[in-house]
Amino acid sequence: MTDWIDLSAAAIVAARDYVRAAKLQAGAAIAPDGRVIGTAATRSQRLLHGFAWIATTVEALAALAEWAARARDGGRFSEVDALVLRIASGEYLAQLLGGVPMSQNELARPRELGLAEAADTLGRSEAVAHFLADGNTAEARAELAHRLAEGEQPDERFGDELLDMIRDQFRAFVADRIAPHAHGWHLADALIPQPIIDEMAAMGVFGICIEEAHGGLGLGKLAMSLVSEELSRGWICAGSLGTRSEIAGELIGAAGTEAQKARWLPALAAGAVLPTAVFTEPDTGSDLAAVATRGYRTPAGRWSVTGAKTWITHASRSDLMTILCRTAPGSNGYEGLSILLASKTRGSDAAPFPDDGLDGSEIPVLGYRGMKEYALAFDGFGVGDGSGGDGLLGGVEGQGFRQLMHTFESARIQTAARAVGVAWNAIDLALRYALDRRQFGQPLIVFPRIADKIALMVAETVMARELTYRSARRKDEGRRCDIEAGMAKLLAARVAWVSADLNVQIHGGNGYALEYEASRLLCDARVLNIFEGAAEIQAHVVGRGLLQPDP
Repeated sequence: MTDWIDLSAAAIVAARDYVRAAKLQAGAAIAPDGRVIGTAATRSQRLLHGFAWIATTVEALAALAEWAARARDGGRFSEVDALVLRIASGEYLAQLLGGVPMSQNELARPRELGLAEAADTLGRSEAVAHFLADGNTAEARAELAHRLAEGEQPDERFGDELLDMIRDQFRAFVADRIAPHAHGWHLADALIPQPIIDEMAAMGVFGICIEEAHGGLGLGKLAMSLVSEELSRGWICAGSLGTRSEIAGELIGAAGTEAQKARWLPALAAGAVLPTAVFTEPDTGSDLAAVATRGYRTPAGRWSVTGAKTWITHASRSDLMTILCRTAPGSNGYEGLSILLASKTRGSDAAPFPDDGLDGSEIPVLGYRGMKEYALAFDGFGVGDGSGGDGLLGGVEGQGFRQLMHTFESARIQTAARAVGVAWNAIDLALRYALDRRQFGQPLIVFPRIADKIALMVAETVMARELTYRSARRKDEGRRCDIEAGMAKLLAARVAWVSADLNVQIHGGNGYALEYEASRLLCDARVLNIFEGAAEIQAHVVGRGLLQPDP
């Protein structure tokens, strides 16, 4: 019998040699002296991004192999797990040789990237050849689909009693309080009801990573990932509620004054204060160095904010805004940017933005509707009271970009976890429909093209999940993980979109009908490749990071 776990370890060794060849090829064009040249990185985007996707693919394979080994060591490695390992490894190794998809119509092909010889060497590896021949086969996919139809699932246990209990607790909560109502809330374009937020707060959702000394649970990013995943498996907006508290809590916890921590962290952890991140501007997008919103000091020790922001999630119902603005007159680029902690009055349907100096308009969106998106206009909006408990984050000007960068790792891990939850939701819906829907006298699941889709959806989702968990573990160990978090977000967003799209295809015409959840899931999944770093930006960041010399 083939030992797929040992075989995967050998295949990864060969695949990492391929990554090294890709790095040499990209480095020669983009970082010839060991440091990335910005203009060269832009000019050679396909090479840089192709390298990033190749490296991401190999790290996903490694994360999957580690998952399989942990399941085996814990006595949990089942036939379903072996099938997932075989299928996912066979497929992703084949992609390395034939072309890694960067989008629906952009493939990173070895010959185009100057890697034809390295690809030939990879393909001749005995372990890789075994996976190509016997990994992602029609028989393996059919068997996995059959076992999924019988109720078997890939291993998801951590081997940690607390984390496993948290998953069970949130899965039950989502099944009872979120999943039955999510589609109705979506169709009504309604906010998540406040009673649901209160229940989530009571379960600790908003204080998972806030220190116990400040009223949080202090559990770390792995716990945050699994909670985000389970909530998003019911509805992405439920999982995304915690993102705002995660960003605000990390900003204040890492950079706030003691007075700011005392004022805001307990309230954030309890869900009594709902925050929103106010970073993006109409003409800047991902270019934060071009932020133009201004913060001016006033004689009374407060700040006055003027400017425009856009794509601000949950802005009306929030109580606290973390505003990225320019506080140094005449400054350019990242210098002179600061973050202000701005109290605001929670809005209502009748008066969404009741405070003086602040106005907003809703941006109608396809999906991701439970918190609503807004464009905001600041015109002399007052921030702070001069007491130090509000106002300038950390009490020092010009630190805004550095403070914000500190949150990017966690935000991208959390976004990857949301994407994994969306992918599982698509699998749940697709499998249920394929079992219930009959065509030509048989359930859809018996048809190979349907079974293939579901089997590959599951295999890819396990890979994305394990890559996400791996980056969270690294973060919890106190290690830098910007590249790992970027890889997780890059892959998980693609997997969520593919799964949501395939779910619609399995539903056929019904998947295009608003009454079916498949249509909502497609709209919700699409945003994952855009926010918290668009896929193109994410690939750029990952590629550049891999080419930079070690600190």
